[in-house]
Amino acid sequence: MFTACLQKLVRAARLAPMRAQIRRFRSNNRGNVAVISALACLPMIAAVGCVIDYSNASMIKTKLQAGADAASLATVSFNSPVVTTAKNMTGSGTVSGGSTYGTSFFTANLPSAYSSVTPTVTVTKTGQTVTATVAFSTQVPTYFLGVIGHQNITISGTSTSSYTMPTYINFYLMIDVSGSMSFPSTAAEQQRLMAVNPDNLEGSNGYPNGCQFACHFTSQGACSQSGNPGQGPIPAVGTSHNPGTNPSPGGYCQGFIISRLGTTPVSFPSGETNSTGVSSYGPGGNYVNWNNTQVTSCPTAGTTSCIQLRADAVGYAVNQLLTTAATTESTDGVSNQFRVGLYPFIQYLDTSDFPLTTSISSGSTIYTAATNLANLLDTGQNATLGSGGTHFENALTSMNSLITSVGTGGSSSNALPYVFIITDGSQDYQTQSGGNWGSQNWTSNSTVPYQNSSTGIQPNTVSSTDNCATLKNRGITIAVLYIPYEAIVNPNANFADNEDGYANTNVQNNTYSTNLKSCASTNFFYTASTPTDIQNALLEMFEQAVSTAHVSQ
Repeated sequence: MFTACLQKLVRAARLAPMRAQIRRFRSNNRGNVAVISALACLPMIAAVGCVIDYSNASMIKTKLQAGADAASLATVSFNSPVVTTAKNMTGSGTVSGGSTYGTSFFTANLPSAYSSVTPTVTVTKTGQTVTATVAFSTQVPTYFLGVIGHQNITISGTSTSSYTMPTYINFYLMIDVSGSMSFPSTAAEQQRLMAVNPDNLEGSNGYPNGCQFACHFTSQGACSQSGNPGQGPIPAVGTSHNPGTNPSPGGYCQGFIISRLGTTPVSFPSGETNSTGVSSYGPGGNYVNWNNTQVTSCPTAGTTSCIQLRADAVGYAVNQLLTTAATTESTDGVSNQFRVGLYPFIQYLDTSDFPLTTSISSGSTIYTAATNLANLLDTGQNATLGSGGTHFENALTSMNSLITSVGTGGSSSNALPYVFIITDGSQDYQTQSGGNWGSQNWTSNSTVPYQNSSTGIQPNTVSSTDNCATLKNRGITIAVLYIPYEAIVNPNANFADNEDGYANTNVQNNTYSTNLKSCASTNFFYTASTPTDIQNALLEMFEQAVSTAHVSQ
């Protein structure tokens, strides 16, 4: 028994260290790191492979995206044949050849490793905007992700570029050159003309203070050279005071000639007129520079060489428009973008002397015509323009016939038409030929009892026809520059069946303004009085036309 116990104790002593080692092993967790690392090895390798595969795919996408961007931009570049094709389109839609051009450009600029990628290219024209869209999609093989079942990564991208084509515009400038546009451009110029103008100076039907208009009907005979008291000197041809500018024997009133010769001084005291001039400055005409050479235009008010008229101011404003248009073409690098025609009107619209032209720079025929616009004022001798009154009904009808087609603005042969009407808005139906007066398209009524009773542009009490609406309904934009008709100072009711009274009433009642505003297209009605305002307004009309054409097309 004793021996057996002793043996057990010996065995227990021998096993004790082993049990201690087992307990320590069971309680030790330092080996978990190795186990976990072994277990995490596979996903870690997969994660690293994912980064490498996706980085590779991202790099390839970047290169393809760059190719797509280059292709879309090249397709709608200024010199692209696709843009040339789009310009010749008459409407919106898919641009022929655009897809082929864009695809070729895309593939030609790719590295050989990606040459198999074929893009989807669409090129469309909407109005004046050409848009190219280049889209691509392809599969990039993987190196590591295949281990977990992903053999490819899909990449795709899109690039869109647009080009707004220049809008080609035809500007038809309808310019009123009837007698009322011979009114001086400023109050000071008006005073100067009144102080020396012998036109209708005497008699119950005349203007004892001096005529405010530089009218000059050749056959009227209203300004005799008989040297009537108070009328002042009217030098005959061949005298030392007349270098040949004064017609003999006193054929037409001197207002226009005086405006081309000027006066000294260049201003007269406020209230100074022909009637008072007899006692202060002398009879009317004494201070006209009869020895001056008659000018063809008057660019500046307040000079001794001329008296500036409204027509002068309008002509120089037209020159500024022409200069701006030419500069715009040069800046945009687009030749022949604008064509401009000058169409003066009195009884009739002159449609042939200054037609649409792309030659609009300084020195061109139309530029010179605008400079000398005042020379187109009513003389009674121009059969093309007619004489006597302002006939919008004839002028607008002729303009409607002149514009045979309304384009989209996509090319010079498919231009958008804009009609600019520059006028004081006074309509009358009188005519004049050989000094004899008549009427055209007129029927007497209570509002317009006489052929020279002024009214506004149609529709009015004489005619219900809306010629402006006819033009606008065809898609033609009408811009109106209204130069307010000045109220006649000291109107004479005995003159021409109270012509002054009817004009002043219409000015007071805003008849001219209201009718012209109705004639103009939306946001295209402008008002200006001074030479500077006329110039600024005409330039604003041009800029508005160009801007609106881009937006609407």
